[in-house]
Amino acid sequence: MTNTDDTGETSIATDGDDPQQAIDAQGERRREELDERIFEHSAGDEQEGIPFVGAGPGNPRLLTVAGKELLGEADLVVHAGSLVNSELLEEYCAHAELVNSVGKDLEELIPLMRDAYENGENVVRLHSGDPAIYGAALEQMDALEHEGVPTHFVPGVTSAFAASATLRTQLTLNEVSNHVAFTRPQGKTLTADEDHISEFVEMGDVTTCIYLGTHAVRDTMDRLLEADHDPETPVAVIYHASWPDEDVIIGDIGTIADKVEEAGYRASALVVIGDAVTGAGYERSFLYGDWANRGSSESADENASKPEASDD
Repeated sequence: MTNTDDTGETSIATDGDDPQQAIDAQGERRREELDERIFEHSAGDEQEGIPFVGAGPGNPRLLTVAGKELLGEADLVVHAGSLVNSELLEEYCAHAELVNSVGKDLEELIPLMRDAYENGENVVRLHSGDPAIYGAALEQMDALEHEGVPTHFVPGVTSAFAASATLRTQLTLNEVSNHVAFTRPQGKTLTADEDHISEFVEMGDVTTCIYLGTHAVRDTMDRLLEADHDPETPVAVIYHASWPDEDVIIGDIGTIADKVEEAGYRASALVVIGDAVTGAGYERSFLYGDWANRGSSESADENASKPEASDD
């Protein structure tokens, strides 16, 4: 059996307790019935169990209020290693026991969190970004739930949103980008048939955000060029979005690989493809158009015909 950790790397499971059985059992339950907690709780509610908290993209100020509160009460924080900014750990987790999850498989992590929770400790599982985006969170949650330990998600700010803020643009723009795709390139985890980056770019009005693909920028751009995509399509690579050492590289499909290789980055960057990178050429939206103020002129005319109010 193989497991995928927070870094996207794959490790071989050891013999002994097999969390795969728990994952399979929870998966079968999902097919048969919905979890009743779906209808009892909303995101942000206080809930029982181990919270899987999104640490955000890096800057400690981008941690959510809910995440900060839970970390403040934590006795044990199992975190995603260097993917979580050490400044955040120092600021919000200094009082707690810290365990780095990198290099540990489910056979080690699940008993660690389960035992601490059953001993009355407040346990927080801290993922980078948002745990729902390439976080390998659900398999941990299913294994814990199978052991009788309740869990829940606490959303975080994903790196695509931090990148958008850094670029001072929107991921969606009227007449430029109507859609956003969160994806990753082919490699050990994704086969060539499962890589749809070229299809997203071909649509034209999609902002394509590539996670876990810094090492594959040249291969990705070469495939796009082989597919006859416009080499001048804008591309941005944001290394460590919102971290103190953040770096922004702007180019296009034809030039970005050389620039990334010159900078020496092989990991921890988000790749954004599409015209939304520059924000050029968008059309004014209907949201604040004349039709939205269709009653305003009539009201203004009525007010103008009335005598001016006096303070006396």
